[in-house]
Amino acid sequence: MAAVADATAPVATTRGRVGRPVVVAAILVVWLLLFAVFRGRGTLTLAAADLTGLHRWLNDVNDSIGANRNSNPLFLYFFNEIRLAIDNLVTFVQSLISQPTGARPVPQIGWLGVVGLVGYVSWAVGNWRVALLAAAGFTFFGLQGLWQESMDTLALTLSAVLVALLIGIPLGVWAGLSDRFNRIMTPFLDFMQTMPTFVYLAPLTLIFLIGGASAVITTVIYAAPPAIRITAHAIRSVPRTTVEAADSLGTTRTQQLVKVLLPMSKRTVVMGVNQTIMAALAMVTIAALIDAPGLGKTVVQALQSLDVGTAFNAGLAIVVMAIVLDRVTTAAAARTETRRSGDGRFTRWRRPLLGAGAVAALVLVYLSHTYVWTAEFPGDGTVGGHIASAADTATGWLQDHVSGLTNALRDALTNGLLNPFQTLLTDSPWWLVGAVLVGLGAVLGGRWAAVTAAVCVGLLVGTGLWSDSMTTLASTAVATVLVMLLGAVVGVWMGRSALADRLIRPTLDAAQVMPPFVYLVPFLALFGATRFTAIVAAVVYAAPVAVKIIADGVRNVPEATVEAATSAGCNTWQIITKVQLPMARSALTLATNQGLIYVLSMVVVGGLVGAGALGYDVVAGFSQGELYGKGLAAGLAIVLLGVMFDRITQAAARRTRA
Repeated sequence: MAAVADATAPVATTRGRVGRPVVVAAILVVWLLLFAVFRGRGTLTLAAADLTGLHRWLNDVNDSIGANRNSNPLFLYFFNEIRLAIDNLVTFVQSLISQPTGARPVPQIGWLGVVGLVGYVSWAVGNWRVALLAAAGFTFFGLQGLWQESMDTLALTLSAVLVALLIGIPLGVWAGLSDRFNRIMTPFLDFMQTMPTFVYLAPLTLIFLIGGASAVITTVIYAAPPAIRITAHAIRSVPRTTVEAADSLGTTRTQQLVKVLLPMSKRTVVMGVNQTIMAALAMVTIAALIDAPGLGKTVVQALQSLDVGTAFNAGLAIVVMAIVLDRVTTAAAARTETRRSGDGRFTRWRRPLLGAGAVAALVLVYLSHTYVWTAEFPGDGTVGGHIASAADTATGWLQDHVSGLTNALRDALTNGLLNPFQTLLTDSPWWLVGAVLVGLGAVLGGRWAAVTAAVCVGLLVGTGLWSDSMTTLASTAVATVLVMLLGAVVGVWMGRSALADRLIRPTLDAAQVMPPFVYLVPFLALFGATRFTAIVAAVVYAAPVAVKIIADGVRNVPEATVEAATSAGCNTWQIITKVQLPMARSALTLATNQGLIYVLSMVVVGGLVGAGALGYDVVAGFSQGELYGKGLAAGLAIVLLGVMFDRITQAAARRTRA
């Protein structure tokens, strides 16, 4: 019985105080009462075509920068030079694999050479299975009729990853060696990873204009933090005894770094490269909104015209590229750990075979450089046409036969949950909603979370987009609730069942490598261009990370505690609700934090398919010059929502662990 008492102690302690749930409930009740009194007053509504003084000032700033870009010293000798350097890098990579240069009608390396190089590199850093997957995946791009678009995407991704690693790995090593520098970098990295991908685009186009160079610069800023963080973690994870042993032998700091720290952290650093590549690919596709070439541009144009077939075909190519890049880098990390070739009895022949493979790859490169039939992908992309046609046919069938069910589901969630909550947020006075957010911040996260919420609320009012921010907040909150419900059900199942974990986790891992755009396509076919489409896509996009965090939290509950509860006669439901979930509170809070950030990013991307609000404002700012300032302010509003959510949930997680 003592063991059972220990197991349920956290629950008893929580029930013994006037807990935060009671205070939260009281805040919500007061909100509802005041809403009934003040409904419709002080809502700060702004029409879609209206601009505030801030928006006009931002438009003037944009015009002024454009007029003085080639005369202002800061632009002339700094920003323009950065843009020129990146533009030259992108142009060089594109000339190699995707775009014709000069009088040459094809790239320097044609499709056969690219496939040969990709296959060889995949084999050299991974194994022959990954090489076959990579060669097949790249050949598939040509069969889809999307060879040039795919190579443009690859060129931008490679350019961004190269720059991100050149910056990120040295900074990561520095952060791993210096506690002071690590403390300085951590807040910046937190902020950079909190911001949704959409937000990077608007301010950077103000400085670097639209196009491939801006896309790469944006992607570098987004993709560098994982490289910095993971490299620093890898350096810090090297056993202290190993470092001390090297130090006792009289090695210098440089020798320790080169001979001990970096070799022993190589696998983790390679996994950081993997995360950087995945982040870069996701950002490059979204950067199509600022006229970046590639598959993302095809998807954006198809989504804007509601062409599901074309969007599905291009989205499938993005998925294939993500899977190939992920598998290659994952295999490279595994090889650095095992130091085995994976070829069994052919291990001793690996070097000669790699040499022969290099010669074969160079021959294919030469042929693709010399002959048109190896430079231009043969055929007219009929496979892609068939895929698009099949997607359109499936969409038509679903709309004819399943629309009753999908429309009922959409209407039930929209009318039963989303619309009432959105009305509560948008029809309440701004000061009332602001007071509620500050109060919730204080209760859930403490004093500093409340201060952060107050600052963010004030700045949201200042953007002139309060009503649109509340609409986005409503969609984000509803989607996050659905994510946590799904995460709790599947996460508990995985945490309690090793078999379920083995079956489900690979699917979750695969889902996390797909860029956000891809999730919109199937739900556009099911639900049409509505807010609900964006919400469902956000749930599917955010659920994998929440599920895995909750599963790990449930699994980490001590087995002895579960056995004690079982021996006391608790059934499965009681064990889950009274023992495992309460003891995994910190994991639940962390899952909520990550789910919010992922959902916010996806709900904004959903502005392309009818989500409206801040997402629409950002997209309109890119496409309509007179709305640029409003789009920039919308980007700031998204940042403020993200920072507020992140600070409150992270503070709540720390208080839960304490």
